[in-house]
Amino acid sequence: MKKQITEKIEIPKGIEVTMDHNTVKVSFENKKAERTFNLTNIKLRKEGNELILESKKATKREGAMIGTVKAHLKNILKGMKESFVYKLAIEFVHFPMTVEHDKDKNQIVIKNFLGEKKPRVCDVIPEVEIKVDKKEIEVSSHNRELAGQMAANLEKLTKVRKKDKRKFQDGIYLVEKCGRKI
Repeated sequence: MKKQITEKIEIPKGIEVTMDHNTVKVSFENKKAERTFNLTNIKLRKEGNELILESKKATKREGAMIGTVKAHLKNILKGMKESFVYKLAIEFVHFPMTVEHDKDKNQIVIKNFLGEKKPRVCDVIPEVEIKVDKKEIEVSSHNRELAGQMAANLEKLTKVRKKDKRKFQDGIYLVEKCGRKI
């Protein structure tokens, strides 16, 4: 059964939003974000200090798409005011690995992981800030997707292969995501 769905998202004060067809550009102070949405049968427009998503004859698919686009837009607007923070724990039992942030090359370097001679290297995504302590890494960004991707890249970098994962539990693991313990 088709029905009309209208969702409104309020734009906080001080945040500037511009629209170009299905592309939304958001800026606040020195932060910028841009997102293009593939919207069929859904209209996205700005009226005053609100973003309006609507569909005249929405099916389940369009209803789900409106909810998804609304969530993405809320994350973009929230990220302009405060950063999204992911915390990762550095754990090792067998070999004392060291994690360093090479700011010149903008890379994370992991040395002596499971006794390996060659260091493992991961490039830092632009617009993401990283703080490395002895036992913790803090990833923060105004873009939730970039912060989450950087945390996933660090976890994937220390994945244990061809060994018993119950015994070799060394690695970098996500412990806190946007203020929620995992």
